[in-house]
Amino acid sequence: MKSYIVYIVSNQYRTALYTGITNIMQRRIAQHYFDSMNARKSFAGKYNCYYLVYYEQFTEPLAALKREKEIKKWKRSKKHELIIAFNPKWESLNQQIFRIAT
Repeated sequence: MKSYIVYIVSNQYRTALYTGITNIMQRRIAQHYFDSMNARKSFAGKYNCYYLVYYEQFTEPLAALKREKEIKKWKRSKKHELIIAFNPKWESLNQQIFRIAT
């Protein structure tokens, strides 16, 4: 069964947030990382957003897409509350995600 993941990545200092959707989290985090190393013009690349701080998993792509659009419309303060409820210390979840894949 395929899964779809809505996620939020941030930069090292947690000053920028990027919300996205993917079906392979490890690949997407790697893309954000390499975009930042290559100075890509994407938002995530420009602001070095490759630290995963939040994610939700869905089985239906339309449900995931709807949730991504909902979160993207929120103000930063509401996104902050969502992250705090899921990840109170704003820890990078990258290692957790890559460990699951192995």
